[in-house]
Amino acid sequence: MNGERPVRLALIGLGMAAKPHLEALSDPGTGIDVAGIFNRSRAKAESVAEGRSYQVFDSLEQIATDPGVDGIILATPPDQRAEIVGMMAQAGKHILMEKPVERTVSAARDLVETCERRGVQLGIVLQHRFRAGARHLRTLMEDGALGEIGLVRVEVPWWRGQDYYDQPGRGTYARDGGGVLISQAIHPLDLMLHLAGPVVSVQAMCATTRLHRMEAEDFATAGLRFASGAVGTIMATTASYPGSEETITLDGALGTAVLRAGQLTVSWRDGRREETGEPAATGGGADPMAFPCDWHRAVIEDFAGAIRDNRPPAITGREALKVHALIDAITQSSQQGAMVQLG
Repeated sequence: MNGERPVRLALIGLGMAAKPHLEALSDPGTGIDVAGIFNRSRAKAESVAEGRSYQVFDSLEQIATDPGVDGIILATPPDQRAEIVGMMAQAGKHILMEKPVERTVSAARDLVETCERRGVQLGIVLQHRFRAGARHLRTLMEDGALGEIGLVRVEVPWWRGQDYYDQPGRGTYARDGGGVLISQAIHPLDLMLHLAGPVVSVQAMCATTRLHRMEAEDFATAGLRFASGAVGTIMATTASYPGSEETITLDGALGTAVLRAGQLTVSWRDGRREETGEPAATGGGADPMAFPCDWHRAVIEDFAGAIRDNRPPAITGREALKVHALIDAITQSSQQGAMVQLG
């Protein structure tokens, strides 16, 4: 593909998850053209397209057969993706997909392998990795600056009102694949694995609190043991009103790093204190979309670069299977009331 022309992407799905993508794509400096949009409700698609000069596709088949479309951004709910991914991969369209990959580990693996067989790039939107504080902490970890990590702590004290779960399919296994773990905590859990490495065993409890009426869990807690020898804990919930920042804390031999909603603070054992990044909302309160689109823009730009350069995106579908496996292990441990080993 000619690297001088913009990468042309079609957006499929115009629900809540599409909002930051639409905002990010409105920036003319991204080097990306919006080839068009598609939604099951054409009226909604036409409403979104109005004023943006976007083409409204009549069908998924029209996108798949359009030689001017390089790839798609897929922002549908998880239960609507398998057929779309299969069609687009067969047509040679690269795919950037909202998290989670699918509702179960096995279904997620099937989608990843479909794209790998067809030779198309599959990127997953796990945008917390692109925040400045997270990137700096990743560099510190790669350099071994904190020394050996002894303890890892993740807290996600978020809030969703009952009206959020009253939406059809929200918080169900059939549409979403679960509750707080796969829909909200997947972001900090993915980032935790990116920073601290793989988890080898989990002892967990998941529950639905009396504060919500929903099928899946709105609370999860677990003890973790990492391949590195570190131990850790996680707590994630959407029942903590009014919702506050998620934190990842890494306690090392040379210092402690606290990543709070994108801002990194490192307290070194020699008395120094370092701060990186800026505080920013991450959608932990009543409005799930109350966060800037900068991180989505970075994900989309990286994906476009992957298409131009014929390389994998920063967060591939294969990479995202790691957090899916962890979530599955947490769920299994709670159901079995026993420790679960990860492969």
